[in-house]
Amino acid sequence: MRVLFVTPECFPLVKTGGLADVSAALPAALTKIGVDVRLLLPGYPAVLDGLSHMHEVGDLITDLPGTERARLVLGHMPDGTLAYALDAPALYARPGNPYLGPDGKDWPDNAQRFAALSWAAAGFAAHESYDPWWRPDVIHGHDWQTGLMPAYLRVRPDRFGGPFRPGTVMTIHNIAYQGHFSPHLLGEVGLPASCYAMDGVEYYGGLGYLKAGCWYADRLTTVSHTYAHEIQTDEQGMGLQGLLSHRTHDLSGIVNGVDYDVWDPATDPHIAARYSIDNPSGKAVCKTELQIAYSLERNPDRPIAGIISRLTWHKGLDMVLENAAAWVAAGGQLAVLGSGEAWMEGGFRHLADWHPGSVGVRIGYDEALSHRIQAGSDLLLVPSRSEPCGLTQMYAMKYGTLPLVRRTGGLADTVIDATPAALADGVATGFAFMNATGQELGFALRRAMAIYRKPELWNAMRTRAMGRDFGWERPAREYLELYEGIAAE
Repeated sequence: MRVLFVTPECFPLVKTGGLADVSAALPAALTKIGVDVRLLLPGYPAVLDGLSHMHEVGDLITDLPGTERARLVLGHMPDGTLAYALDAPALYARPGNPYLGPDGKDWPDNAQRFAALSWAAAGFAAHESYDPWWRPDVIHGHDWQTGLMPAYLRVRPDRFGGPFRPGTVMTIHNIAYQGHFSPHLLGEVGLPASCYAMDGVEYYGGLGYLKAGCWYADRLTTVSHTYAHEIQTDEQGMGLQGLLSHRTHDLSGIVNGVDYDVWDPATDPHIAARYSIDNPSGKAVCKTELQIAYSLERNPDRPIAGIISRLTWHKGLDMVLENAAAWVAAGGQLAVLGSGEAWMEGGFRHLADWHPGSVGVRIGYDEALSHRIQAGSDLLLVPSRSEPCGLTQMYAMKYGTLPLVRRTGGLADTVIDATPAALADGVATGFAFMNATGQELGFALRRAMAIYRKPELWNAMRTRAMGRDFGWERPAREYLELYEGIAAE
């Protein structure tokens, strides 16, 4: 089974969010179970500098949208995975963020930049493939930046026809980001006028890249079972709910995995003391260290609620601001790491000023500190209004830190709420609430505090959480099963 994994970013070469982590971890997991996976990435400077043993493959590409010519190079990612880079300096030789210019706005030619990525991916199925030595059975695109790939294979047989057409998969990591452009670009990005229709690439009077992928791909996936259902609703479908409901039998929810080579308290180099499910004593050391780092009262009996997040309304953290004083009054502490909306940053700063010794705030992001918060906290707060998958709640469980989440997307799929029945059955791994209101979050915090005051019950939940396996092997096998159902013959 040969799979081309097309993505606009991949850790550690280029990262703006969780997609980069998935783009690194999933191919590695698929390789372990015998899949021949290769990446296709835009030729950003960081990508070209980061690939080793790089050499040019095939002939120059001379019909690429947005540029006169480009070359395809093949090299090794730091973990050894083979990766193609589309070396098109006119499109990608730019510093900084891969999507935004120095003014913080989208690059004006993003439509052409990512049409070119999709065009290059489709080229692997052409009569004369860009790499004559390797042809994929399946091409797997990720997010709107790759959405035109399945469209090209469907509507441009004159350019991309071949002895077989590979199966195509589109994964929606966050439906809020869709790639919406002027319809006047249709010809410039190599699409015929006939596909500018509701049953095609037209989307609210424009050209929709994610819409194109959702319409033309053989199979669709997203990053949790619940999110797959939610994006078929008016509330969270972002205008694509009708199409996704129409294709509901082609849409799968596959929960992302966790890279336990990075997130494991037994081996983590960033934390004060290493510990495990069999020997959890080091967690108390990590808690004390976190209290010192955040200038909190050094008191093992005060539960720390950690936050590692963008500080935005979408993440539900206004509800935390609403309940923080009551949490502190009940004996709790709060350790916050993140940045975002100015009013919310200011709100958390004021909390720290009003509650010295009980609330600590760091504005910004620090990878090592995020590990220390996971290890030293008792609770991790993830009250998001929507969350396609989420990873921090899965990291938290491995570290024996019980997540408190809103029941949405991947948060609903991964956290078992401490209901009386779940506690009696010994399966609870955290706390969850349904409606995005401060009142419901406050009630969940009070439930958590009540259980924290019962150490035997709390420790049983912590052990259960640490024993959950969210590694990549299971999702990799689910993807392999999907690939086998659509692979080119």
